[in-house]
Amino acid sequence: MQMIHAGQALLPDGWARDVAVMVEGGRIASARPGSTAEPGAQRVDVLLPAPSNLHSHAFQRAMAGLTEARGPDPADSFWTWRRLMFRFLDRLDPEQVQAIAAFVQMEMLEAGYGASVEFHYLHHQPGGVPYDDLAEMSARIAAGADISGIGLTLLPVLYRQGGCDGRALAPGQVRFGCDPDLYARLVAGAGAALKALPDDARLGLAPHSLRAVPPQALAEVTGLGIDGPIHMHLAEQMPEVQEVRAALGARPVEWALENIDLGPRWCLIHCTQMTPGETRALAATGAVAGLCPITESNLGDGIFDGTGFLGSGGRIGLGSDSNLRISLTEEIRVLEHSQRLRDRGRAMLAAPGRSTARRLLDEVLTGGAQAAGRDCGRIAPGALADLLALDTGGPDLEGLEGDRLLDVHVFAGDDRAVAEVWSAGRHVVTGGRHIRHDEIVAGYRRALAGLREAL
Repeated sequence: MQMIHAGQALLPDGWARDVAVMVEGGRIASARPGSTAEPGAQRVDVLLPAPSNLHSHAFQRAMAGLTEARGPDPADSFWTWRRLMFRFLDRLDPEQVQAIAAFVQMEMLEAGYGASVEFHYLHHQPGGVPYDDLAEMSARIAAGADISGIGLTLLPVLYRQGGCDGRALAPGQVRFGCDPDLYARLVAGAGAALKALPDDARLGLAPHSLRAVPPQALAEVTGLGIDGPIHMHLAEQMPEVQEVRAALGARPVEWALENIDLGPRWCLIHCTQMTPGETRALAATGAVAGLCPITESNLGDGIFDGTGFLGSGGRIGLGSDSNLRISLTEEIRVLEHSQRLRDRGRAMLAAPGRSTARRLLDEVLTGGAQAAGRDCGRIAPGALADLLALDTGGPDLEGLEGDRLLDVHVFAGDDRAVAEVWSAGRHVVTGGRHIRHDEIVAGYRRALAGLREAL
């Protein structure tokens, strides 16, 4: 049992002062406003629910910042970056993947995330030969989570073809490929690997995209009997839209709306290329739009229609995708600023009675929990104790309360104000630092040795 006493806390019905939170068995047992701090309680300035990071490719963290020079192509783009990424991943071995995953997850926790959803497609050895343990790489992601203590939702990815025309996987893609039988066995192996983690770990599924998974294979995924979340990349780039339309006779979101039973189990990643009609229709399904604003900016994906989607009752969550930068505050800031730049306005995603940062935090808490298949995102009895405490001792936050404090934290501050983080009650960040920080950093340094020479 743990006791936390917060000077102020964001509860489901709004801000409250002097909140005593009891955590037992990884869940919140009680949250009582107007309480006196009990002896031995962990005292914090501000207590918030910790969001789930709903989209991560952990291994890409090791190549962050190394693809910013223009190559021989006359126009650099997502597709030239993708070729470099394939070349890089061909060097990775299981030990490196585990060390990188632990490091990425540590950074997420120190930024204030309570859980991570790993969209995991790096399955096989270089050249495409499966490991003796088919789920070796999935087990390494789980082992990273065992080290970091983060709440993990693992999504083994189905990747069947090199494009909508059914072409074979290219050399850079063969480490991802699975036929139906291989994928079913890989999912079972990933589920077995998760049994080594605390019981808040979750298993889901991920058909990679409409380019990489033919329509008939989508039924193979949903027919596996896994009841966790289902994630898929959708409508990220204009060439993707054009390829899907040429092959399937409809734009990606249009096709998905007509041919997939989209609903709350689904999380569609990016969706930066949608028409207004697609935006409204996707919002009505109850599926989550998984947004990765830092990566989407870096790769030139485009701007998600946040005003239209949220205005239509849609649900959103945030992920760090390529893990170029892992910053909860910056993801929120980039999302809001992109709307302002496009529409030439301010406070675009604020709502009546809720400031910009407050409204977006509320949205990503709810959407992230749904996309992770995780009972979190609120400080309420019964919920997993994914919690984030801010230190208001710095000059920017000192003396502020409620929504105004959140706005200053997001738009003028950064993640350095994150003081404490719990994931399902595991107190993994204290004093702004992960409890195994030095050990995890040392492992990451070893993993990097010689690896970056591939780029």
